[in-house]
Amino acid sequence: MRSSLRDGAPFALRMLLLLGVAGEAQATHPDGAQIALDAELENHPFSSGFMRLPYQRPSPHCRTFTSPLVEKVIGEVTSRMEDKDLARIFENAFPNTLDTTVRWHVDGTQTKKHRAQHKDDGKWEGAQSFIVTGDIDAEWLRDSTNQLAQYQALAKKEKKLETLLLGAINTQAEFVIQSPYCNAFQPPPPSGIPYTANGQVDSVHPTYEPGFVFECKYELDSLAHFLALANQFYNNTGSTAFLTPRWITALQTLLKVLDRQSEPTFDAETGAYVRNEYTFQRRTNAGTETLNLDGIGNPLNGGTNLIRSAFRPSDDATILGFYIPANAMMAVELKRMANVLQKAGFKNEMVKGLRLRGEVLEQAVWEHGVVQHKKYGDVFAYEVDGYGSVILMDDANLPSLLALPIMGFLDASEQTYRNTRRMLLEKAGNPYFLEGTSFKGIGGPHVGLQHAWPMALLLEAMTSSNDTEISHLLTLVRNASRLGLVHESVNVNRLAMYTRSWFAWANSQFAQTILDLAARKPHLLFGKGAAPYVIE
Repeated sequence: MRSSLRDGAPFALRMLLLLGVAGEAQATHPDGAQIALDAELENHPFSSGFMRLPYQRPSPHCRTFTSPLVEKVIGEVTSRMEDKDLARIFENAFPNTLDTTVRWHVDGTQTKKHRAQHKDDGKWEGAQSFIVTGDIDAEWLRDSTNQLAQYQALAKKEKKLETLLLGAINTQAEFVIQSPYCNAFQPPPPSGIPYTANGQVDSVHPTYEPGFVFECKYELDSLAHFLALANQFYNNTGSTAFLTPRWITALQTLLKVLDRQSEPTFDAETGAYVRNEYTFQRRTNAGTETLNLDGIGNPLNGGTNLIRSAFRPSDDATILGFYIPANAMMAVELKRMANVLQKAGFKNEMVKGLRLRGEVLEQAVWEHGVVQHKKYGDVFAYEVDGYGSVILMDDANLPSLLALPIMGFLDASEQTYRNTRRMLLEKAGNPYFLEGTSFKGIGGPHVGLQHAWPMALLLEAMTSSNDTEISHLLTLVRNASRLGLVHESVNVNRLAMYTRSWFAWANSQFAQTILDLAARKPHLLFGKGAAPYVIE
């Protein structure tokens, strides 16, 4: 869904004008990709590198959120970077979520009138933050968590940022409580912002309110990202302010979904068909946009302890519903949340329950998600069904098999992961490893067979310890970012063909990669003998 709506919303157009991107002449290629023509960008000053990349930040009075600490980090990092084109991309990308996507934020003191209307249930109390994905005026749970991730380490030093992140947690909690199967949401009711329809004809169960939900594709990783946002907040600030009755209600709602989506397609004792609670059908000619078998998807076996995901983080339908990366991520976040609740003094029964869920799920991933490959040895499958069928591939979106170490599921040195990584980064092992004359990397079915995603190259860099590999990946991403921002996907044979000029998650991923390398491989950014740059 995200790619197909690129740059269409009125709000998106306004922001593109502010960013200067809309001033570039563009056309639409028959395959749906944007083609950047050769019109001159007037976003001065240009970078001093050979690419002369434009400055792509809105003027200060047009930014949707400001942070003095973020500006300080930008100055400290870019002043030390030797490649001034990479520095310009970081300067544009690191604050991009704050600059352009904080569609609505209150710090908890401006909502008295609305609180009075909901004094019995606590809806929308406290700080609230609605973070749109970029060129679509809606919030994805997954995207917003990743968009905000690079600010988590700064929150303990700046109350403004801490409140913004707390607000994002509170807002996500309201989304999960009301529509836990949905992936993308409209502006919250108290914001007063009009909602926009997604233009699709969907039949979904459980039903949802279109004025509240933008799209309702059940993706297990969306719920894992809801937990991740809170886990990151606690780990960086030590604050338990998010542990409100509403957040606990959201957690309980999430756990009910996990239980229901762990059920097999056929009753274990009678063999009778059991209709899943969640079904999704879309009127479309794209098979990846809907579920087969009347909205159920392919059958899943019992006894695996894995959890079904109807869709992938790309918003494409799963083929086999046990999506391994999302199960791995959920296992990690459940165990992390158990530790948070234990430290916060919650009942031992709840803590043990969460930890057990995470441990059982982790074991299930190792037991059912690892298969023997005749060339690569033991590798992680992308999807399984519990009957023995497997899908071997990877997609650019997070969570992915490539990102298992970043998610905290295992160490990058673990042998099964090393085998898997080698498989994923070769055309012979991964059908969606795409290579052309200008670009190469992991893509996916969401955009097509000629577009690799810069985000996947950034994840590849974060899981590598090889200086040559990392430098090459940074060069590829830099050369494909000729607007000074990072695109969703790039045509592997023609860099001027891309999707999404305003995709905040990709910009955040670039910023996170630069900060990771600044701490782990400072010489690659700052020069030989350079000291690490670490946000503490």
